[in-house]
Amino acid sequence: FWFFIFLLSVSILIFNTSRQCFVVVKQFRPAVYMCEVERHHPQVFQNADKENFTSLEKPLPAVVGVTYELCAGIVDKPGLSLEEIACEEVLEECGYRVSVADLRRITSYRSGVGLTGSKQTLFYAEVNDQMRTSGGGGQPEEGELIEVVEIPLEESMKFAYDETFPKTMGVIFSFMWFHNNIAPKLPKK
Repeated sequence: FWFFIFLLSVSILIFNTSRQCFVVVKQFRPAVYMCEVERHHPQVFQNADKENFTSLEKPLPAVVGVTYELCAGIVDKPGLSLEEIACEEVLEECGYRVSVADLRRITSYRSGVGLTGSKQTLFYAEVNDQMRTSGGGGQPEEGELIEVVEIPLEESMKFAYDETFPKTMGVIFSFMWFHNNIAPKLPKK
């Protein structure tokens, strides 16, 4: 029998028209950190007794587990639509109040296909500075420690391909989507 985890989730590409920047989140991901531990210290995982990992003489800094991601969340609130959940996530994680009417559905796709087979729906939302009602940051009581980061439009494709900034494929894809579908319609400077 093969085990898997199935989750529905939403992600939102947020573009701030006041500042001409993308709003993404930066957060620590334990799985990313552990992959880096394994890459730098493979002996840690060679122990057959996984309950007693070899302790590291020189632990890696937590920053190796930090990734840049789109605002996102799992679909875990019965009775709410994907759009309503997306609006809640934008407010919780990034501090912008958006309505369902502010969202544009881009597409749905599978993520984590080797382990989860999960389905994620991607939305686009334009915000402005007047829509910001809080600093965002997620819900610390749920273990979320999120930093809101702005990526200037003119630097976004460089950021997308710069491997020194660990990021999800959703960031890269959505920036490319924006440059193909929205950027050509923006007023020229």
